[in-house]
Formats: sequence, C-alpha cells, structure tokens
Amino acid sequence: MSAQTGSGRTSAESPDARGPLAGVRVIDMTTVVMGPFATQILADLGADVIKVEPPEGDVLRHIAPMRHPGMGHIFLHHNRNKRSIVLDLKQAAGRAALLRLANTADVLIYNVRPQAMQRLKLAYEDVCAVNPRIIYVGAYGYGQGGRYAAQPAYDDLIQGMVALPSILADAGADRPRFVPTAIADRITGLAAVNAVSSALYFRERSGRGQAVEVPMFETLAQLVLGDHMGGRTFDPPEGPAGYGRMLAPHRAPYATKDGYVCVLIYNDKHWRKFFSLIGREEMFDADARFSNHEARSRNIAAAYAFVAEQIRTRTSAEWLQLLREADIPVTPLNSLDDLIDDPHLADAGFFTITEHPTEGRLRAMAPTGKWSASAPGELRPAPRLGEHSAEILREAGYAEDDIRAMSTSGVTYMPE
Repeated sequence: MSAQTGSGRTSAESPDARGPLAGVRVIDMTTVVMGPFATQILADLGADVIKVEPPEGDVLRHIAPMRHPGMGHIFLHHNRNKRSIVLDLKQAAGRAALLRLANTADVLIYNVRPQAMQRLKLAYEDVCAVNPRIIYVGAYGYGQGGRYAAQPAYDDLIQGMVALPSILADAGADRPRFVPTAIADRITGLAAVNAVSSALYFRERSGRGQAVEVPMFETLAQLVLGDHMGGRTFDPPEGPAGYGRMLAPHRAPYATKDGYVCVLIYNDKHWRKFFSLIGREEMFDADARFSNHEARSRNIAAAYAFVAEQIRTRTSAEWLQLLREADIPVTPLNSLDDLIDDPHLADAGFFTITEHPTEGRLRAMAPTGKWSASAPGELRPAPRLGEHSAEILREAGYAEDDIRAMSTSGVTYMPE
C-alpha cells in the first residue's frame, strides 16, 4: 500500500499503519504540552508523526516523576506513537535535512513564535518553496494581526489574559487562581487538530496547501467569552459581563453530612422532583424564583444556596441513591486516585498497561472514541531522544556515511 505525500510522490506506508489518518506524514516541531498534545492525537489517529527535537530534547522530557533521565511522565503520554529525530536547526545541514523531510510531508506544525521560524529560514515561504502542498500550522500565543504578536506565551499567562483566575475569584475562590491543569495548552491543541484536519480536507478537494494560524489567546478568549460575554453581548450593554450560573458562589460540589456530591438540578422536571424529595412539593409553583428556567437563571445564586442547605442534611450515599432514583444528575466527587481507579473507565478499556522498552510497565490512556471502519492501531511507546534519527534520515535518502558525519558534527544524535 502506498500513500500520497505532500510533494505529490508516493511513499511506502508502515505495514501496520492504521487509523483514519494512516498515510499522512506530520513533521512535528512542537515542544512542551500544546503542540505535542495536538500531534499525539494525530499520531493516535494513524498519522506518521516525526518529532523533530533539538540536541537537548523537548523540555517536557525533564519533568519528574521519571524512571530514567529524559523520559518524564507527561512526555510519555504526549509523545506516544511518534518517531524522534534530533536535528540542530541552527546548523545549515540540520535545516537542509528538515526541508528534505518537509518535501515528503503533508503537515508541518510548530509552536514557537513565527519570528523564530523566520530566523531559522523555515517560514511558510521557505517550506512552501520545497513543498507547495504542505499544510503549515503555527500554534502559538497571539494572532499576528495584533500588538501582542511577538510576545511569549505559556498556559499560565494565557489563563491570566483570558480572565480565568479572575472569574474563579469572582465565583468564590479565596484569591485569583489558575485552573490546575494546562487548559489553555490543551484547548489550543484541540484547535490545532481541527485546523490540520480541516486543511487536509480542503487540500483533498482543491489540491492546495496553506499556512494556518492557531493562536492561544484568541482561542481561549472565545472559550471564556462564549459563556461570559453576558450583558456585553448587546450594544449598548444589557448588563455586566459574566454568566451568573457559572459564577454563583455555591456552584461547587455540595457538602453532605460526610463528604461531597456533584449535583446539577437543571430543568423544570429536575426541580419538581427535587422539591418532592425534600418534602416541599409546593415550592415549584409557589416560589416565583424557581418556577421556570428564566426565573432560576435570574436568581441562580439563591437557587444554588437553597440546594446547598438541603444537601447538608443527608450523607453522600443517601443523596447518590435518592437523586439517581429520581433521575436527577449526580455523581460522587472523585479524587485523582478515584478517577484513575474509576470502574467505568475500566469497563470501557480506557487504560492499558504497556511495556516500554526502557521505562518498563506503564499505564497508558487509550485513544478516545470508536471507529467502525478505520480504528487506530495499537499504541506505540514514546521514543527515546533521537531513537529514530538514522531511520528517518535513511528514508529521506541520506547515505550511511552522511548520517555518521551528521552525528559526528552534532547535527543529529542517535542513542546507543
């Protein structure tokens, strides 16, 4: 079987290539979380992802815990199913090798600032010159049409820029706080996957490659303001910014007699049943604050405060049973260990135990979703730094003497 590459030539697919993106080759010049998370998804879906690393490796390799240097826990999750090649792009031979790889690729994705790519002479114009069909995707901090274009960006900084710490404080946190997961990186990573998939589809129909910009700030601003534009949706404003339900002080896991439960009493049917459970059937019709969805949305803080008062009267187990029997949405409050040990995830085969050739037994998360006709293949472990350097350079047409010379000069690196 063969696959059409970005340059229009055909190249042999891996014999075990599977998934909806089998035959697509991605040059992955990303580091840390945002880009590697995006390319991990592409790799899970069958793309041949070639991870291009500097001689020191992706910084994510060095975040503990780890069993061996350079194989940190987050790196292992976000770089599975990829091949690693080391290229020193500051050397002419390294840049030349990168362009040779790009000539056989469908996608090149990077997450440094565009100015850095220009300094390396790897801007879109440079890459397009060797492969006009390439999809050239930049995922970085800020759109290049604004004044922040050249500023650096990390997850924490973007969270601050889009007001996430502020609205957490508005909702009752003791002070502005960051969401304790790399939400800006991961949401932008998903946007980058959408961009790659859409651009590939456009190329399939038109034959044209293109450059695509995926900025963190604008992507997260849309995420936050989709909920919280509030009264400023209207011009002139019909009230302040903010979504009252999300900002209500009691929109949190509810304290019970012995712990917490997560409850969402949302529609009219839920509220009638809840009032019945607490012996207050008359409240739905008698209390105008709670009698319909619009009224509750205008009095949501009072509604959540009322529920919080009632939930305190029984144990978590009692509420879980009562609310489930009434078909009112409820779950327990999980810890991280509870989540990892969740029986539903076990039923669904969400985790698999894999054997890494250097790191031993690892718990891996399966690709999400089910495919009836193009299921992804088995997971392959995250690579050691430069593990596939020689293999990839051979595929690009380099002779063994050339590869040895590149290794000696530090252009590339191959582990023992």
